[in-house]
Amino acid sequence: MTPTSPSAPATATGHARVAPRPPSGALAAGGDGDVPSLRLVRLALHAAFYALLGVALAPALLGRAPAAVLPVGAVLAAAYGAGIVRRAGRPGAWLAAVTGLWLVLLAMDRGFSYVAFPLFFLFLHALPVRWAHPAVAAATAAVVAAQGGAPGGLTVARVIGPVAGACVAILTAYGYAALYRESRKRQLLIDDLVRTRDELAAAQREAGRLAERQRLAREIHDTLAQGLSSIVLLARAAETAGTDAARARVREIGRTASDNLAEARRFVQELTPPALEDAPLPEALRRVTARTLPTAAFRLDGEPCPLPVETEVALLRLTQEALANVARHARADHAAVTLAYLDGQVTLDVYDDGVGFAPGHGPADGRRTFGLHGMRERIAELGGTLVVESAPGEGTAIAATLPTGPGALEAAA
Repeated sequence: MTPTSPSAPATATGHARVAPRPPSGALAAGGDGDVPSLRLVRLALHAAFYALLGVALAPALLGRAPAAVLPVGAVLAAAYGAGIVRRAGRPGAWLAAVTGLWLVLLAMDRGFSYVAFPLFFLFLHALPVRWAHPAVAAATAAVVAAQGGAPGGLTVARVIGPVAGACVAILTAYGYAALYRESRKRQLLIDDLVRTRDELAAAQREAGRLAERQRLAREIHDTLAQGLSSIVLLARAAETAGTDAARARVREIGRTASDNLAEARRFVQELTPPALEDAPLPEALRRVTARTLPTAAFRLDGEPCPLPVETEVALLRLTQEALANVARHARADHAAVTLAYLDGQVTLDVYDDGVGFAPGHGPADGRRTFGLHGMRERIAELGGTLVVESAPGEGTAIAATLPTGPGALEAAA
């Protein structure tokens, strides 16, 4: 509310913000912060000070009051504005100057009694509680004394008015402070929730990486490592075997090495599909569609945007699996693949007008749909959804939806 507000609040490690150090007055909890509504209240009080000061100076400008108040009023306005701009950390001298100038004006013209109301808030904010209330009481007494010099002398109304104004100011100040404290608590809670959400997302990504590492470790151990061990044993046996036996061992080594090479290539293809190495996702899907099911149509909607590798691989594998099922089982006359970039998400639809099946009971020919089950889990791990709609004789529609928000773009980077 006043120029005593400290500088902008510092930022803590991570996303949370440290609560600003408030001044020590009755409005200590409300003198700072970046809450828009509270900042608006402070601006309104500053505006009230200048408005009441202008109203008190108006009679002098119109010639109906002593002109001597004009220069003193101008100095008071300048001093108050200088304090607002400087935002002094120790406002003692500034507050004494503003109060002294106001008392001079009040002695010259009791019309400046109204300026006391915004000054009440200034005292409550800038001074410690043990000094703020006495300062408000002293200012109220000064106003009552000034009103006592009016024609008719001191009346009950001229006493009750300033006292009531002081009480309203004190109650408003404490309500303002409570509002600020509640707003700060809510903001800190939101910051903690955001930080916790980010930490949880990071932990989930790390868990996903560890799970994938363990999966690859198991597969490498069960395939490549076992094959290489067999090659080592066969090579040692060939060293001590006769000519014919050694040739047989060498042939066995060649077959084992070929099998392990095929496994290694399979691992590489699963991590980085060749179709995505030299083409963006829409072109890769177009090629896969034409190669897997030449009669199928491919359509692109929206403006393509960068996607994480995991998302592109999942959409490519889903297209391959769905089109392979159409080619092998659907007996469809028409099929279509639609890739759509929407606001915050990307969707992939694969439709055919084939024989269809009952999703809850498996295909009509009794085949087991491990491919779609695996893709459903893969899409879910990326935060998306996979929906399969089908019925006997009514074709099949597969729809996948994946997010493309900030988290997805961060993963792509």
